[in-house]
Amino acid sequence: MRRFFTSESVTEGHPDKVCDNISDAILDELLRLDPYARAAVECCAAYNTLMIAGEVTSTAKVDYEKIARGVIERIGYRAGDFAFDKCKVNVLIHAQSPDIALGVDSSLENKAGGEASDLLGAGDQGMMFGYACRETEDLMPLPILLAHQLAARLTEYRKKGVLPYLRPDGKTQVTVEYEGKTPVRVDTVVISAQHNTKVTHDQIERDMKEMVKKVIPSNLLDENTKYFINPTGRFEIGGPEGDSGLTGRKIVVDTYGGRCAHGGGAFSGKDPTKVDRSAAYMARYVCKNFVAAGLAEEMELQIAYAIGVANPVSVFVDTFGTGKLPDDRLAEIVKAEFDLRPAAIISTLGLRAPIYAQTAAYGHFGRDAFPWERTDRISDLQKYLG
Repeated sequence: MRRFFTSESVTEGHPDKVCDNISDAILDELLRLDPYARAAVECCAAYNTLMIAGEVTSTAKVDYEKIARGVIERIGYRAGDFAFDKCKVNVLIHAQSPDIALGVDSSLENKAGGEASDLLGAGDQGMMFGYACRETEDLMPLPILLAHQLAARLTEYRKKGVLPYLRPDGKTQVTVEYEGKTPVRVDTVVISAQHNTKVTHDQIERDMKEMVKKVIPSNLLDENTKYFINPTGRFEIGGPEGDSGLTGRKIVVDTYGGRCAHGGGAFSGKDPTKVDRSAAYMARYVCKNFVAAGLAEEMELQIAYAIGVANPVSVFVDTFGTGKLPDDRLAEIVKAEFDLRPAAIISTLGLRAPIYAQTAAYGHFGRDAFPWERTDRISDLQKYLG
């Protein structure tokens, strides 16, 4: 059966990603000064105004506005003809609610005399998902991987001056055609690239098609591949000047491009006691190791928590019929081999380090720089194949 699946990505200059970048840059500075900082920082950007809001409990003293302006300049809103490069900054930060802190500081299990890993309770209720598949070497779905690579190449070409007419904002989208579960070709590529007023649409179209050929393997492109390059005909006004931005609005871009379920929680600006972030990273780590170990060709893992409780309330595995063992048995192996309590997740993945700014654009998964992408549990898991 032939089928089509589409995923999108955006550049770091997209208004939502500007906000994600600022939120995570603030988090990194807090963790650099205070590894035990608690933070849930969100930004809203619109035209020439940036609002930084949320909760921070920390011994660290940081200049929120200075960090934000540094990110804005690094992204590229500094040419003098952007409304956002001299934006007004409003900071509305307060301490974490003491009601929430009660459960995070000491979990339900810890209050009953639990062990060290019971110390932290989950920072909120909710369900988090992880995923891995054999579609690519990175064990990621091909559509989102290609969309991220195109978005990152747009930024590279802009910053290196390869295509000097490019501006910071941009979006990409890739549709892959499958035979069963095997990707066979790229059917459609969509690129919307912000540009200056001098370049022609024909020039942009030629350059973008050449860029696509350098990113997408030639065996996936053919004479029937469709291209939509700046389909409206013009994209001069972009970033927060063209559309408002908000931290955490690109949750599908950040994860698996829609291939697997999503619990709804965003990542950026949140310290690792927030299981929205840390448990999603752990779920990816588990799935990637299971697939790399050969226990399944494809695996989705759901982990669910109650606020203030260390142990997850449920663990669910779906291998979509590809598991070498029944899914309920694989769920038992997950619980036996991986400690899913928040304190243990933080320790296993080293999540108190200032590593988050680099996650804010081009995906949180499928990039080897991150600790949750390690496949260091393969030998531990292969024993179950017997």
